[in-house]
Amino acid sequence: MLKDEINKALEVLKNGGVILYPTDTIWGLGCDATNPDAVDKLLKIKKRPAEKSLIVLLDVDSKLQSYIKEIPEVAYDLIEYAEHPLTIIFSDAKNLAHNVVNADGSVGIRIIKHDFCTPLIQRFRKPIVSTSANISGNPSPKFFDDIDPEIIEAVDYVVDFEQENRSIKKPSTIMKLTPSGQFEFIRK
Repeated sequence: MLKDEINKALEVLKNGGVILYPTDTIWGLGCDATNPDAVDKLLKIKKRPAEKSLIVLLDVDSKLQSYIKEIPEVAYDLIEYAEHPLTIIFSDAKNLAHNVVNADGSVGIRIIKHDFCTPLIQRFRKPIVSTSANISGNPSPKFFDDIDPEIIEAVDYVVDFEQENRSIKKPSTIMKLTPSGQFEFIRK
């Protein structure tokens, strides 16, 4: 079943679609983080202003160099030793859709460890967007059943995995990291 769900989601991502999927944190809306049209579609579904930044997921930290110009060495330690999902905001993004990158050139990236997301990103070979599966301004859904039907109807594919999961998950910790290695917590 998991393999089938990964294959279905993979096809949607390759075709510029938007998926509704479980992550290591909360349910998310996702698309190809290198495809500006797919990102626009996701933003319309979420009714989110384009100037608000998005989080990008990668499967391994060795891929960071493909999307960030200068990675502080401490980033690898932070990722390795994080006990909870950690999103790091890096300066100077590259090779991502313009509408994923913040106006100041930064982007939030999380290296994900999850039964569905990790193999999906490995097979897709590109980063995917991850933003909470809610209409902008509304509360983030704790469970699949909390997701607004408008979101479910608008996406191209709803992943049939972990929909019955009732374990409480929280959004990731967000940390801003400068090229010099200075960091500050944005959300704990």
